[in-house]
Amino acid sequence: MLRKHLYVLFCALLAQPVVEGADSQTYLMPGLGPGLGKKENVQGILERTPVTEPSCEQFPTGPIETTSCDFETVESVTEGLYTDLHDLVVTPFFKFFRADLYRECPFWQENGFCMNRECAITTVDESEIPENWRAAALSKVEITSKDQLHRLPGCYYRDSDFCFTDDMTEGDYIDLSLNPERFTGYTGPSAHRVWKSIYEENCFGISEFDTLGAFSKADGQAVGPSASVCLEQRVYHKIISGLHASISTHICNEDFNQTTGEWGPNLQCFINRIATYPERLENIYFNTVLLLRAVARIGPYLSAYDYCGDGTHQNDAYTLEKLNSVIGTAKTVGRFDETVLFRGDNANILKEEFKQHFRNVSRIMDCVGCDKCRLWGKIQTSGVGTALKILFELDETALDPKINQALLSRSEVVALINTLHRFTESLHAVNNFRVLWQEAEKSKQEVLLDETVSEDAPKPRHSPPSDRDMFAGGLVSEIQRLMRICKDGTMECVRGLVVGLTSVVSAVSGLFKLSGKSDVPHSEL
Repeated sequence: MLRKHLYVLFCALLAQPVVEGADSQTYLMPGLGPGLGKKENVQGILERTPVTEPSCEQFPTGPIETTSCDFETVESVTEGLYTDLHDLVVTPFFKFFRADLYRECPFWQENGFCMNRECAITTVDESEIPENWRAAALSKVEITSKDQLHRLPGCYYRDSDFCFTDDMTEGDYIDLSLNPERFTGYTGPSAHRVWKSIYEENCFGISEFDTLGAFSKADGQAVGPSASVCLEQRVYHKIISGLHASISTHICNEDFNQTTGEWGPNLQCFINRIATYPERLENIYFNTVLLLRAVARIGPYLSAYDYCGDGTHQNDAYTLEKLNSVIGTAKTVGRFDETVLFRGDNANILKEEFKQHFRNVSRIMDCVGCDKCRLWGKIQTSGVGTALKILFELDETALDPKINQALLSRSEVVALINTLHRFTESLHAVNNFRVLWQEAEKSKQEVLLDETVSEDAPKPRHSPPSDRDMFAGGLVSEIQRLMRICKDGTMECVRGLVVGLTSVVSAVSGLFKLSGKSDVPHSEL
């Protein structure tokens, strides 16, 4: 028993710096590291000039752990890859997504009520969706799998899945191009609780210490504190940290300027959240390579997939052209080495634990109090989960499109490509922030650096609209949400009304209560 408690204590100590954003990564981009001050880290990232020529085989000068590639190689293809993906995700097949955004939080009583109109989403009537992509048609397609199906209210997972999937009988159709991921003003205890819970899933149990070969002899050995942590746990942390950093980058890149009333990049936000912590940017690169490896591995299957929704095949040629360009890039750059993970006699135990952790993360998305944040959280956890499934659960026979035509569901394919687009757009945004930094006068740069050094956290500030606009917009969004719920059933309608009325009463009371702060905390999602 004492031995078990010591392992739990050790795991907790390892998890603590992760939540606080400490430096615990294996490799750092050239010239950056925990030994440098905040100013040096910020300048190192923003004053770096991205390379334009791949150097993966010739000059591996900046290795990314568990890959055979480097940061320069990813930089060299970022702009072209972003352009292809940006064009691809607005095509009919990849822009429509069905999700259940109103399932109850399974872990705690969640009464979060985002009053900002930016939290709301725009749904699409089923009549606008091609018949082949509607729930009724897709539910008839039986996914070929020997896995046992595990059902929970409103969702399910198979043994090979790394995340939960929404039941096709519930949810709304959403045009993702009309609901961009950006700053919404969602903040406070609800948002902090979500991320805290996600990072707590980073704590693995005793099984990892009993796994032979867990401390991988990959191309590069870990150094520093992370050397004592098994490779699988380091990879898990990189995935979660990279997802968080990518979302933060989108928020900073699509920020609402309270003074001008316009949307645009916020350099100070990016410096505070990302540039000050180089390991966070590294993990965006890591996730990008992991997703590219998954796309490359399943390339033949994606090329043979039916992207036609109306039977005319008019859009197929363009969609396949863009998709094949992405697959070509993925084959060149997606050099994630999945073979070094989950090795040894007890590897399956550690893999199952890895799955359980990530499945829990996908369920935590149902606890997000902002509809738009919940939508993109679901998409991206599903996208990463699909990539992990491709890399660690599917053999070469399963990947054959002639043998296994229904290997992935449509929602998994859409989530995978949209998630890759999200990470690539983050890297594209980093280049934009570098341009903003270079265009800023020296005095302005010093002010930005001084503000970063003088504060351990971003400055509190107001959400985009006024309190009255936020309340009115949020109330309208809540009424629309309840109307959609009431269409599906009486019990859900009653439960939704109770929760909604409770939230409204709480929100109204809050309008007449002094907060003791001059500003509203910045969004954490």
